[in-house]
Amino acid sequence: MRAYVFATLVLAMTACSGRRVATGALTNASVTPKIVDLDVRGVGAPVYRIPALAVTNTGTLLAAYDARPTMADVPSNIALVLRRSRDGGATWSDRVVVRADTAPYGFGDPSFVVDRTTGRVWLFHVASVRQGFFGSSTGARDDDPNVLQADVSWSDDDGVTWRHRRLTSMIKDASWGGLFATSGLGIQLQHGAHAGRLVQQFVIRRAGATYGASVFSDDHGATWRTGALVGPGVDENKVVELADGTVQLNARATPYRLIAESRDGGATYGAVRADTALIDPANNASIVAVRRGVLLFSNTASRAGRERLTLRLSCTDGATWAASRVLVEGAAAYSTMAMLPNGDVGVLFERGAYAAISYVRVPVSWVGRC
Repeated sequence: MRAYVFATLVLAMTACSGRRVATGALTNASVTPKIVDLDVRGVGAPVYRIPALAVTNTGTLLAAYDARPTMADVPSNIALVLRRSRDGGATWSDRVVVRADTAPYGFGDPSFVVDRTTGRVWLFHVASVRQGFFGSSTGARDDDPNVLQADVSWSDDDGVTWRHRRLTSMIKDASWGGLFATSGLGIQLQHGAHAGRLVQQFVIRRAGATYGASVFSDDHGATWRTGALVGPGVDENKVVELADGTVQLNARATPYRLIAESRDGGATYGAVRADTALIDPANNASIVAVRRGVLLFSNTASRAGRERLTLRLSCTDGATWAASRVLVEGAAAYSTMAMLPNGDVGVLFERGAYAAISYVRVPVSWVGRC
């Protein structure tokens, strides 16, 4: 009964969350970042988790995340919610629901992919009935309640309205167990033979081990296919396109992040290795290209746990990390980034011990310069 009531309340969020959230932009590298909470635990929903962030072709900023009845992942009666900003995060719209249903249905773990050619925004997420990632059965039927389903929503009006589609039977090998899209932001390749390809990272469970893989489309999302598995031992992972068109995978692990590289647009990857410059407590993180050859990375750079949310700048396509700066000294968890039209970076993250979903806008120069 509690889960049913929660789903009903979530569907009414738009009507009861009418505040506009104000935030500020940094104009000087010495200014302390102004962090603003978009949603706080216990207000509108018991828990908010799993941030995703993207900028549309018109410059609209989209922030998506889970509204949860408890801290639990799926299977749980989770709703996928969204806020929009037309001014780089200075103000935000009311919270709206992208997907929700009554118990036992749940939707969560959002990740955006923006098609810069068509302007369409894709929002990957899981859909569950009875099972989550570890309990999901093998098989690839789109209607199997014991299979954790891979869904995608899309919007052609900057996130105002959404349509939904199930991809499980298209992208899942029937011998695999659970799979889910890594939350945050996927990419569209810009260079080389696979320019225009849409790429979203997944985590896959096979024979009791976890693997990473790219799910990609060469026809603007009409069809999707899964590349070769990377691992075992690869958990939530992101990719970034390097200056020469190489796709670099960066995965959560401890004590260091794991990386691997693809020369064929994410279809296959080479050997997995540790990047000893990027310490990590096994937490989801984010990596984006500022411009060709210049990367920005965010994670909780600590061996002790999910704390010290740090931004790092590389002027050498990730070969070295020239500068770093701590954004949050204390507790923090998942983070995701998106480049804004003026060259600043927007960071959406889990603040504190999952106390809030928070946003800050930071000039890249605040981290360092190339």
